[in-house]
Amino acid sequence: MRSSSLLLAGLCVTWLHASAADVPTFHGNAMRTGWIDDAPGLAPRDVAGDSFGELWQSPQLDWLDGRPPRLYATPLYLDDVAVNSPSFPAARSRVVFAATSNGFVYAINAFATPQVPAGAILWRTWLARLAQPTFDGINIGVMSTPVIDPVKKILYVTSCASAQAWQVFALDVGSGRILPGWPVAIDAGALAAPGVNRNAPPEPVAPGPPRALFAIQRGALNLSPDGSHLYVTFGEAITGWLVAIDTGASPRIASAFASVRYPHRTAGGVWGAGGPAIDPQGNIFVGTGANFNSLKVQPYDWTQSVLQFSDSPAGLVLRGTYTPFNYGDTANADIDLGSGGACLIPALDAGETATPHLMAIGGKQGNVYLLDRAHLPGGLVERPPVGHDSASDASLLSPAAQPQFGRRGPLNVFGPYSETKGAIDKARSRSVPAYFRSAEGRHFLFVTGQTKVAEDADAPTAPCLARLRIVTTPGQPAYLEVDQFELSLVFGNPGSPVVSSQAGREGIVWVLDENAARTALLIGDNPPRPVLYALDALTLKLLWRSPEGALHTSGKYNEPLIVRDTVFVGTDRIQAFGRRSPEQKSLVPASPSGALPAKPPGAVAASPGLDLYLTGGACAVCHGIGGAGLAGVYPPLAGSEWVNGSEERLIRIMLHGLQGPITVSGKDYNGAVMPGFGQLAGSPFNWDDGKIAQVLTYIRHEWGNTGGPIAAETVTRIRQQTGKHEPWTRDELLKVGR
Repeated sequence: MRSSSLLLAGLCVTWLHASAADVPTFHGNAMRTGWIDDAPGLAPRDVAGDSFGELWQSPQLDWLDGRPPRLYATPLYLDDVAVNSPSFPAARSRVVFAATSNGFVYAINAFATPQVPAGAILWRTWLARLAQPTFDGINIGVMSTPVIDPVKKILYVTSCASAQAWQVFALDVGSGRILPGWPVAIDAGALAAPGVNRNAPPEPVAPGPPRALFAIQRGALNLSPDGSHLYVTFGEAITGWLVAIDTGASPRIASAFASVRYPHRTAGGVWGAGGPAIDPQGNIFVGTGANFNSLKVQPYDWTQSVLQFSDSPAGLVLRGTYTPFNYGDTANADIDLGSGGACLIPALDAGETATPHLMAIGGKQGNVYLLDRAHLPGGLVERPPVGHDSASDASLLSPAAQPQFGRRGPLNVFGPYSETKGAIDKARSRSVPAYFRSAEGRHFLFVTGQTKVAEDADAPTAPCLARLRIVTTPGQPAYLEVDQFELSLVFGNPGSPVVSSQAGREGIVWVLDENAARTALLIGDNPPRPVLYALDALTLKLLWRSPEGALHTSGKYNEPLIVRDTVFVGTDRIQAFGRRSPEQKSLVPASPSGALPAKPPGAVAASPGLDLYLTGGACAVCHGIGGAGLAGVYPPLAGSEWVNGSEERLIRIMLHGLQGPITVSGKDYNGAVMPGFGQLAGSPFNWDDGKIAQVLTYIRHEWGNTGGPIAAETVTRIRQQTGKHEPWTRDELLKVGR
């Protein structure tokens, strides 16, 4: 094996790869820099020329139970794989690896050889029978980007096994064979085992079961520098986890860390697509999120925070924290800090700045925070007091006043700035920044997101892409400033940007816009089609965009894979782009929109009520796909007297929300506040009366329920009769509709 090196700011960051071209993890490397500085053949002039376009497509990947494949996982790459599969028993190939929502993992030939065409499927492995479909209308199989140990030739991947458990698999990259000792189960019992949870109270506390919904294991996997530990993040609706798995001869959960100490279960999910970022010393960095009305000021509660860990034979140890000054407001409004993930910036020259070890992280609010990762400013017991003074924020701030505050404070890139509006489709950003050092020595970050047309709007407008400059002065802390906005493009829901270059020159920013809102379904007769963009890194001039309809429907939050002169995109297959020969240009249509592939027999058709119930986790994230709820926390809808009984009570709950305890089928539930959905102040969904009627009619007809349909006119009448703006209580509702 040989090591590949990335020369940054005069320093050498070394990664043990089998080839310098390997891309074994999300965002290019374990630090999540998002920079591929070995891309000959992808100069701006090449990409802007008429020879650049689609090279090939793999076959469409496997459907399962009538549902199409979707790639939430970014494809990965190894430059030299000894393939040993029934179809290709002795082939050496350069391989793209893909993992789908249907729980399949594939090895696909990246570059043609005399024996194997590009795009050929070398092997496929189906991991396990899946849980029910997620709220994007697709199966919950692989929802995060796997990670590859290129030295041991092992691919690690997770898949949802049941409503309450996930499994971690280790596959041989040459054959797809599941290795002995795997999978490792991650469930409530495993996380509650003595000594596992490093944020557990002194006395034993039995946690409730983790929720295996879409958000729960979306973060990309990552490996320790020596490959001995695999790190997996979870972002359930109640709390979040970082789990360390010993990858040795007897694979097992080595330790874990709950973002909130039990018995409290509020929020703190680690669900951003970036997962954990890891520096060359093995320090682990994650960003946590929030939930609606989730603020609890208490020790060992790390909601809305950046956390730094070390790992050792004794387990995960919390080493540093950072929490934004305004976490009290954003935590209650579900404006997650950890909506994308951290980018660790390779060490700058110590002569440039007093803070050479930097990291950056964004969030739903549209801010980008720069931190000294060698000295995170927070404590190890509790967050700082809830604040409202932006100048008190402990990140590295510009000396200039920020317009949204009128004083110093964090940099807001995508606005309008708001501390109460930024959840679901109102979120400003869910991406990981990408770092780039130009040949002239300037340090930049590229960030994607959505500026909104108004503070409380879902609709995006430009800018949706920005280049930030890391400003350095000898002996002074670094800080961020906006260097340039791209003002012509409006993205529907962009993934994280990726930068390609050659020795810091010929830089290009690549953005895969999934073109699907956070709440959009990925099934149906006309599912959204993504668009791939290429922009000059130094001018932000648009060089190329994929033709309309050229890309098939994908998942969400993935990004393009850059390998030398080729760009790979995971959709419902692998699609490759690069400079085409005249023969290739004549074979590949310039705009292959055409008809979608025919659906297999039994393909799922969506219904309006089901769509609303699943979309964006509106209902399913708490009450479950099957309406079963969560014991003691979220009440069931199946068999509920509140669902099958008075339609007026049910409509009032849906319009205005519910707070406090409630009893269902003789059992008590004391979960978080349910927000109102009826276009009221603070409502995250803003549904009209027709939508409320549709989802309630669906609920009253599913899971053995016997309630009748609800008309939109009935919802309108009850809305007009009630002027309430706060959630109802059980006692108030019991006086209604007797």
